[in-house]
Amino acid sequence: MTKPPGCKAIIDSNFALACDRLGLDEELRSLLKTPHRELRVEVPVRMDDGKLKIFVAYRVQHSGVRGPHKGGIRYHPLVDYEEVLALAEAMTWKTAIANIPFGGAKGGINCDPKTMSPRELERLTRAFTARIHLILGPFRDVPAPDVNTNAQVMAWIMDEYSSRHGYTPACVTGKPVELGGSKGREAATGRGVLYAVQSLAREKNLTLDSARVAIQGFGNVGSHAARLLVEEAGCRIVGVSGSKGGVFNPEGLPVPELLKHTRESGSVTGFRDADGISNDELLALDCDILIPAALECVLTGQTAPSVRARFIVEAANLPTTPEADQIFAEQRIFVVPDVLASAGGVIVSYFEWAQNLQQIFWEEEEVNERLRKTMTRAYQEVSDLSQKEGVSMRLAAYMLAISRVAQAERLRGN
Repeated sequence: MTKPPGCKAIIDSNFALACDRLGLDEELRSLLKTPHRELRVEVPVRMDDGKLKIFVAYRVQHSGVRGPHKGGIRYHPLVDYEEVLALAEAMTWKTAIANIPFGGAKGGINCDPKTMSPRELERLTRAFTARIHLILGPFRDVPAPDVNTNAQVMAWIMDEYSSRHGYTPACVTGKPVELGGSKGREAATGRGVLYAVQSLAREKNLTLDSARVAIQGFGNVGSHAARLLVEEAGCRIVGVSGSKGGVFNPEGLPVPELLKHTRESGSVTGFRDADGISNDELLALDCDILIPAALECVLTGQTAPSVRARFIVEAANLPTTPEADQIFAEQRIFVVPDVLASAGGVIVSYFEWAQNLQQIFWEEEEVNERLRKTMTRAYQEVSDLSQKEGVSMRLAAYMLAISRVAQAERLRGN
């Protein structure tokens, strides 16, 4: 498996452009850029065949100036320090844009979960938690699911942490509802994408009923986004793709049947009444809205020229390189950036954390309505700044986030 071009270069470029526009001095830039803590641990796990295997894992706490560090933990064979560092910083800006009281963090274990049994994954998760539990906690660092992790993994983290610190459901979010998780959390990032698309449609006078949407990535985020865009906005999903390829139907894919096919086969490929396409062909589909919802760095200087969508709504973290951004600007393709469009998950994580701390429970309708209000407000604030300053939505989002974190640093006396 080949590592995509560096996502740290993306975050560094976006940060520098925003700081230049804000006129921040070098001292403040250094303070905002430097992580609070970086931890690498080696995690020994006894595999099912009796052999001992050592996994390399990371947790980077980028900023806690606006609240506890917050960010997901991913299990993937391409996880490395640079990726985790970049994604931790992206979380700082994402929580600031949403204006929720968190900082930014990220974690990851270099492993291939698709080749591991549930018992091996549990042993890995518990051993990793045992290695890092001293830097976690409801008011220190609150992990959440990310690529290849889910509510079950979060339950193991909570249990392992609680075995050392007493029962502490607020130590992690994205848990099963039975263990203090929030209703609506599993679909939250996809639902946030829906609300971002609806805000975009209002701003650009785009009729969503039968709007053609292509989604690159059909995991948790992409599949929920597809379902909700059809059910609640009337969109037509013309193409989706996963790690093994994609499918395309210009008349629209029947999303419920596609979801069933994916659950049974493990891939969108081979779905009936659809043509097979590659991931690059998916990115080049003639559509109204393109939603990258997989990993980083898929829209590059090589792939961007073939994009024919009118709008891009980024559901993945850091999917677009600076070279691609320049191409989209020249082609007048409007981009809703990842730090805004993919914020639904961390927003509902905040709701879950708040419910745990107060020992209360919200119904799903209340969670979704609070998410809608928060996403809509965040979109409008970024859009207003974009128009006021005459800059892209991405630059406006980073300017808004960095100014909020910088002000928090000033107020705290750093």
